[in-house]
Amino acid sequence: MTRILFVGHWNVCRSPMAEYVMKDLVKKAGLESQFYIASAATGREKIGHPIYPLAQQELDEHGIHCDGHIARQLQNSDYEKYDLLIGMDNTDIHNMYLICGGDFADKFRLLMDFTDHRGQEVANPRYIDDFKMTWHDVLDGCQGLFQKIIAKEV
Repeated sequence: MTRILFVGHWNVCRSPMAEYVMKDLVKKAGLESQFYIASAATGREKIGHPIYPLAQQELDEHGIHCDGHIARQLQNSDYEKYDLLIGMDNTDIHNMYLICGGDFADKFRLLMDFTDHRGQEVANPRYIDDFKMTWHDVLDGCQGLFQKIIAKEV
């Protein structure tokens, strides 16, 4: 089983979008029993909150439902529970190092590293006010990650 944790600052926009997009890709491929997918926050500000309404709206427009999502914080113990911890931006990766105490098994990755835009960050709708751009980045990253996993390149 492949265990993936998508990590964002608040766990109410980009990281849950990635979680539910990846779950949708896995479901459509009939591989649900081979994956465990979740998301978490590095910050504490939105713990216990649902997904941001505009992020949920964007997912709904693509037939992806995220009912019941509640933001939670990344824990040090998550490092052992997951095979991959996927950050949305470089600040997330930095904070993941702080919370988990390092990355000794090379589990931390940026989502956009699974695209042709390696090293870039997922567009942050908090700054650009454009959930469509965020959607495209998340979809591109999740499709690339899924293909790498299926090809056993990750």
